[in-house]
Amino acid sequence: MARMHTRRRGTSGSDKPAADDPPEWSDVDEDEIEQRVVELADQGHDPSQIGMKLRDEGVTGTPVPDVKLATGKKITEILEENDAKADLPEDLRNLMERAIRLREHVQENGQDYQNKRALQNTESKVRRLVKYYRGDQLAPEFTYSYETAKELLEPDSR
Repeated sequence: MARMHTRRRGTSGSDKPAADDPPEWSDVDEDEIEQRVVELADQGHDPSQIGMKLRDEGVTGTPVPDVKLATGKKITEILEENDAKADLPEDLRNLMERAIRLREHVQENGQDYQNKRALQNTESKVRRLVKYYRGDQLAPEFTYSYETAKELLEPDSR
């Protein structure tokens, strides 16, 4: 989303190496990986955090460089199969949390025009993502507002 609100180019990043099968040094059983993914999700970790933990810590001490290569399924697919999926997609949740923080900041600091613009841009991204997910992972009549986001992201709803 680098060029969405500015004329700047995005930051370049590295690409994953093209591989069809997991490396031989990472010979962890698929069922153990799936159990660990569900366990980490129950502890409250997001799918991206689960992937990093499996990469760094692994399962029983053996790192898992890529869950999809090892199991044939993405982390979100594993979570859906085991009914451990979050109520909101991770990217939408993160943007809503940012929008809430920005709105609270702007309410306290009314002259902060830079963050007013950041709030407008963030809420625009949220609305765009809601439109993308509506009907599939969100209710067809779901619309974004500060109040609904605040209600959805209460600490006990996670």
